[in-house]
Amino acid sequence: MKTKKTCSERNFFLVSLGCPKNLVDSEIISGDLLSSGWSLTTDPEAASLYIINTCAFIPAARQEAASEIAAAVAWKNAVPGRRIMVAGCLSRYDENIREKFPGVDLWAGPGDAGNAAAVVGGAKPAAARSFCHDENTPMLQLTLPHVAYLKIADGCGNCCAYCIIPRLRGPLHSRPEASVLREAAGLVSNGVREIVLVAQDITVFGADRPESGENLAKLLSGLERIDGDFRIRLLYTHPAHYTDELIEVLGSSRKIYPYLDIPLQHISDRILTAMNRHITSGGIRTLLKKLRERIPGLVLRTTFITGLPGETEAEFEELERFVREQKFQRMGVFPYAAEPGSKAAAMPGQIPAAVAEARAEKLMKSQTARMKRMADALIGQEMRVLVDDVRDGVAVARGVWDAPDIDNAVLVPGVGNGLAGSWLPVRITGRRGCDLVAEKIRRKLK
Repeated sequence: MKTKKTCSERNFFLVSLGCPKNLVDSEIISGDLLSSGWSLTTDPEAASLYIINTCAFIPAARQEAASEIAAAVAWKNAVPGRRIMVAGCLSRYDENIREKFPGVDLWAGPGDAGNAAAVVGGAKPAAARSFCHDENTPMLQLTLPHVAYLKIADGCGNCCAYCIIPRLRGPLHSRPEASVLREAAGLVSNGVREIVLVAQDITVFGADRPESGENLAKLLSGLERIDGDFRIRLLYTHPAHYTDELIEVLGSSRKIYPYLDIPLQHISDRILTAMNRHITSGGIRTLLKKLRERIPGLVLRTTFITGLPGETEAEFEELERFVREQKFQRMGVFPYAAEPGSKAAAMPGQIPAAVAEARAEKLMKSQTARMKRMADALIGQEMRVLVDDVRDGVAVARGVWDAPDIDNAVLVPGVGNGLAGSWLPVRITGRRGCDLVAEKIRRKLK
């Protein structure tokens, strides 16, 4: 006879929203609860606690969080004694946020990631807006076993005009280099083959502790010395903070993927100034030229924002020309949305949402066609890929061009099970949409 699950059991169900940085916080929340005697369940009906780790960066993220909270409230109302905890940035978004969601029992900010069990037990949430763990912090890896996000800093001091991250997460708070290196070594020893470094801006790592002499270039050099057949991928770098020392390390590395995610946001000098991006159009062009010259096989991913207040048609056309010229391998575009409390929200010349969206759609339409042409140009080339999964005899893999859960895939038909987490040498044979199709080859590739 089956015993019905009850809400008295110390089981928690977790929904993690937002970016990889937030997923790391979810891993810390899970680790803290597990080390305090709780159990994680993938079935909400078996849980007594429903946790939603939220993102509040853009309106779509807040809408997604609200939808998840509504689902959790329905779950709570079905069985007496159930509780809901909302964690993450939404709790910091609005002073009146708790009044908007009366069904939520517990609120925890980003600074409570390592203190989740105490908050569940009745402790007051932390006043701190950011949280940096160390290598001894209990964590539950929620990614594929062979891929891990390694957060090296939290918070941000760039203060871009359109962004509220400093208000949500606080100022830059870097981890000590030694702590990052020990965590990375542990991940590699546990079978991780791809370590993805994440932060709001990884290029300013160490800048909040200048007396330490630590920076991203030195950290990467240390990661390079860790034994093992693994690769490092960098996400969220700021174009204003690249140094010649960093570029030298990137260009000579054997373990760092030549894949750089550099959100440029725009190319018009007037718009860049209005955005408070700390770099000019000329500075961006000089940086991209230098990176391509010094880093063999470089793959560039970027993002742009269309429709910032005051953006003229001529400035948008300037952005279009720039995108055509640069031929970015990967790109995303976001229509501007006014964030309450941001500097841009108070700017004159607010662009209608429909115009911002139309400009974003136009930019992405041409980029998608460009990416397909780039994929066709790869046919016949050989590369080593990392297999994430095998579905019905087709390996779903990624190479240097593709970050997990962000970019595209390399599909390899006709392979057996058991390859997930393995390196696979392949030859590109075709394209399916923006994904590549490949065949396995016998020749060993590095």
